[in-house]
Amino acid sequence: MKPYVTCQQLKILHSPKELRPAELPGPAPPQDFRCILVMAVLGTMLAAALLIHTFLLPFHQSVWAGNLTVASFVDNACSDPCRIVLVESIPEGLTYEDNSTASPSTFEAWGKLLADARSTVDIAAFYWSLRNEDTHTQDPSASQGEEILAGLLKLSERGIATRIAVNPPSSRLPSSDLQALEESGAQIRQVDLPRLTTGVLHTKFWIVDQTHIYLGSANMDWRALTQVKELGVAVYNCSCLARDLGKMFEAYWALGLPNASIPSPWPANYSTTYNKETPLGLKLNGTAAGVYLSSSPPALCATGRTKDLQAVLSVIDGAQKFVCVAVMSYLPTMEFSHPRRFWPVIDDHLRKVAYEQRVHVRLLMGCWKHSKAIMFPFLRSLAAMQDNRTHCNIEVRLFVVPANETQAKIPYARVNHNKYMVSDQVAYIGTSNWSGDYFLHTAGSALVVNQSQVEAGVQPTVRDQLQAVFERDWNSRYSRELSFLGQWEDLCGTH
Repeated sequence: MKPYVTCQQLKILHSPKELRPAELPGPAPPQDFRCILVMAVLGTMLAAALLIHTFLLPFHQSVWAGNLTVASFVDNACSDPCRIVLVESIPEGLTYEDNSTASPSTFEAWGKLLADARSTVDIAAFYWSLRNEDTHTQDPSASQGEEILAGLLKLSERGIATRIAVNPPSSRLPSSDLQALEESGAQIRQVDLPRLTTGVLHTKFWIVDQTHIYLGSANMDWRALTQVKELGVAVYNCSCLARDLGKMFEAYWALGLPNASIPSPWPANYSTTYNKETPLGLKLNGTAAGVYLSSSPPALCATGRTKDLQAVLSVIDGAQKFVCVAVMSYLPTMEFSHPRRFWPVIDDHLRKVAYEQRVHVRLLMGCWKHSKAIMFPFLRSLAAMQDNRTHCNIEVRLFVVPANETQAKIPYARVNHNKYMVSDQVAYIGTSNWSGDYFLHTAGSALVVNQSQVEAGVQPTVRDQLQAVFERDWNSRYSRELSFLGQWEDLCGTH
């Protein structure tokens, strides 16, 4: 959350003896002396290079897909024993075939973060709605959200400092959970992004003890645990990454002060050296990786921070074989702009890699009664590029979460709310829907992981796991060809 302490930079230290040329037994002619001196210096440099290669490079080496920049910067290496876990929320009643890919639940991840907390918990969230009373429902599945809220309410009595950055309350965004948290001792700041950027605070992440994090699609909402399909990532024992995410939280926290304004440029303590050009080199589950955090909107990006849109485009452009996208909403427009504005930036890049590089592009879209009707003509346009003769390969499907009579009455539920992308090179896990407003005006964040240099078959990487989730959903009975849309118009495209 806050940029408490930046990651310590690794330095190669040399003793005076190492830097001193070898002593000679007696006088030597000037030419011989110069030769010996040059050889000694070269030998020292070679030894230092070997030390760097042997001890530091395994933690840091990566070829970053997108612009194929070789990243081998000693200052960006991290020796933390980072553990990463892909987590999901699977709505009640949605079942897969036996032996299908399964992930730990979002509820389990949040519960572990609460149990492991010792000193600080910082949360950035769109809104809070963890109890039945917040949604005017009486659904038993709200118990998981209520359990999480109960754990958060006990943090202060455990001596744990809690900070929450959130949007200002409104008629659609209840505040009773926040009032209870504030009364329990949590500090809360409302970030007025509608005034500052004409967007909202849409990001969703936790930072615990400047060491553990959660980032993903799940809102602080009981429905995000049991009634909405979500995907995120929990990373444990990774202070380098947690402190970098903390700088983003700290920016929100500063903007939550009364009458705050966005600084330009941001002070140096908000800056980062971890980005798509120079990712953080570390080991995830014992496997070498290059990672960075991206952010939106651009006005909230301090020096060095990769803008979220640039991260998305980099992953698309760097694909060599395929790109798989799973998001709730995809619109090549400024979705909330009046008058209407076309915004084809991501759309253009998807078409370009499909046409120029023959990359197989697949999009798995959410489908529910709140889907924007205009989304479907744009999706049909993408799917129309599918052509065996020209070898353009773009496929689009809709993921429909089933609902029984009771579940259908739960407001704003039963949808695939995922916001991720996976290519043959990189895993991207974000918090934003894919339309122009989310990247230009609204606060979002993403974790980008490259483990492309790991030998295939050694052990599943994060990218491997994310691809397995996508394949499971793409091939499931809940996935429908876009051409079947006529059968689903009662479920999606009504707005």
